[in-house]
Amino acid sequence: MGRALCGAPCVTRASQYSHSYTILGKGDVMSVTRDEAPFTGLEPRALWQHFAAFTRIGRPSGREEAITQYVARWAADHNFASARDATGNLYVYVPGTSGRDGAPTVVLQGHLDMVCERASDSPNDAEHGRIRVVQEGEWLRGEGTTLGADNGVGLAAMLAVAESAVVAHGPLELLLTVDEETGLTGAANVDPSMLRGRLMLNLDSEEEGKLYVGCAGGSDTESVWSGTLDPVAEGWTALAVSVGGLQGGHSGIDIDKNRLNAIHALTRLLLEALTTAAIRVSSFAGGNRPNAIPREAAAVILTPTDAASACEGSIGRAAVALRREYAARDAGFSVTVTALDRPPSRAFGPENSQRLLHWLRAMPSGVVAMSTDLPGLVETSVNLGVVRTVAERIEVTACARSSVAAALRGLIGSIRSVATLAGATTEERDGYPGWTPDLSSRSLAAASTAFHRLYGQNPDVTAVHAGLECGLIGERVPGLDMVSFGPTILGAHAPGERVNTASVERFWNLLIAVLDDLSR
Repeated sequence: MGRALCGAPCVTRASQYSHSYTILGKGDVMSVTRDEAPFTGLEPRALWQHFAAFTRIGRPSGREEAITQYVARWAADHNFASARDATGNLYVYVPGTSGRDGAPTVVLQGHLDMVCERASDSPNDAEHGRIRVVQEGEWLRGEGTTLGADNGVGLAAMLAVAESAVVAHGPLELLLTVDEETGLTGAANVDPSMLRGRLMLNLDSEEEGKLYVGCAGGSDTESVWSGTLDPVAEGWTALAVSVGGLQGGHSGIDIDKNRLNAIHALTRLLLEALTTAAIRVSSFAGGNRPNAIPREAAAVILTPTDAASACEGSIGRAAVALRREYAARDAGFSVTVTALDRPPSRAFGPENSQRLLHWLRAMPSGVVAMSTDLPGLVETSVNLGVVRTVAERIEVTACARSSVAAALRGLIGSIRSVATLAGATTEERDGYPGWTPDLSSRSLAAASTAFHRLYGQNPDVTAVHAGLECGLIGERVPGLDMVSFGPTILGAHAPGERVNTASVERFWNLLIAVLDDLSR
């Protein structure tokens, strides 16, 4: 049942499970029913019919078999050839429409998986294909779960274009990749022998009116520092110090907002305490993922009992100063200091503790350089994302990004040098290439011209300071001419994710106009 919302003219409609779709699962045929109420009257109808079906298919990263078979069955029903590569990416080959067979082949690209997040108290579960769709004015959202508009709308648009009897286009190759959300694995392993097209439209952007022509490359670094946890004698008081209430955010898209990093915040507090008393660190932990700005961090420290009060006072004064410094960006910043009745039995010695804290403080984090080609775009950045205490080791993971390959190498070198000075070793992992903007791109020219013709204004041509599949696919398929665009999607990757339906219709109109122009 739908949940009534207060305040006209907002109208809420939720699914009642009455329309039937047939979806091929792992060797089985599943009959899935779904009411079209949230989608009633939305255009283009074919796009929304496919998207409605997607909301009933679990498609988390690494488990895309059901959605892959849905698309493969659809392709067979329309007599389109399809194939899969060794990684599981799906390729569908669509002939050009009448009189357009000789036009250049265009690749339409998106990813099959979605982030399957749900609120802990929600009965709905995107991972198992239970997405409850609610309409609120011009928005569709997931009730207690992610919606899957990222990248379900792009996928649905591809299928709707290919099956349309009225959309004019040249030969199309639909490239549907796997495991985009957790590792870009599909894009990193695209089989170039299965693609003939050298013009590609990536349909995985989330802000209407923007044409993306570049993205940052990146790599995670993992540094490991080893010390000795020595026994704690009498005369030491243990304090648990934690920071929280920070906004955090995406380490690429939000890095230019200069939000407070919880790991750096905690380190600053503890270094301030060092000015009044000796400190021994027993444990330090902060952050959850390299690509997320840390919102929380906590440490257990020991200080001489006769200096404990002074130590707490130093931490408190440093917290007030930090709160004042970041009042406009992280108003929820909080600090808690708790004396422990039972101190830990072991901790790093004072010298090693100082070395550890100074290393964490010296670790770069934030914007390193801005782009000179695209005003307002971050070129190079790093996020100090995760710190963990594992036995007698401290593990530190950072996420470095840059749209300039040499700058990325230099930044990783700086991280390695700082770690070396502290006595830590550093390894690189999970690297991916950037996508260098080509402002002379034919795909870009076609999209820009069509956008201006349709909407009477120029689009915002830009790049994104995050990894996109285009960078990896472009490396696999040399000479690929690419542009990325999409509708407005808010809150992707979180429960309540929503998509603006009016922007989807405009995105659709832009897509078919670009395909028409490229096939003339």
